[in-house]
Amino acid sequence: MYWIYPYEYRSTFQPIWNINLQQALELVKSSVQGEQNDELFYDELIKIAPTSEQSAIIASIRDDERGHNQMFRGIYRDFTGHEIHGVSNELYPKVHSYTDGLQQAIQGEWSAVEKYRLIWFGLPPGIYRDTLYGIILDEQKHASKYNYLLTLNRK
Repeated sequence: MYWIYPYEYRSTFQPIWNINLQQALELVKSSVQGEQNDELFYDELIKIAPTSEQSAIIASIRDDERGHNQMFRGIYRDFTGHEIHGVSNELYPKVHSYTDGLQQAIQGEWSAVEKYRLIWFGLPPGIYRDTLYGIILDEQKHASKYNYLLTLNRK
């Protein structure tokens, strides 16, 4: 028989991605730039998509990224009382071909999931953590959609 102890008895365990609220908020701040770059990158992909159906799929992803940007800004504002200003001049990756762009997009979505998992662990339980979970699910959905588009265009 196994004994089950209350959570507080296991306080020595720390997941490798455990961070504090301040670290999470710094990642939230940098995520605003990431979401903005994704939006610009996806705008370029939309322009070179071979069909209107594929353009519409990418446009729906881009629109989700716009919403993520606003949610990240809101989370940061609610915790700090400050708006995010002076977003960096970091350049988004240029699209060299449609299929290369789709591959870059998939990798970007995977990277976002990893980063957002860190943020999720740094936020207190409640609406903000739940919001991050929804964003993580969106990023996974986006990767699946990009994989579908890549499959359509591999010949």
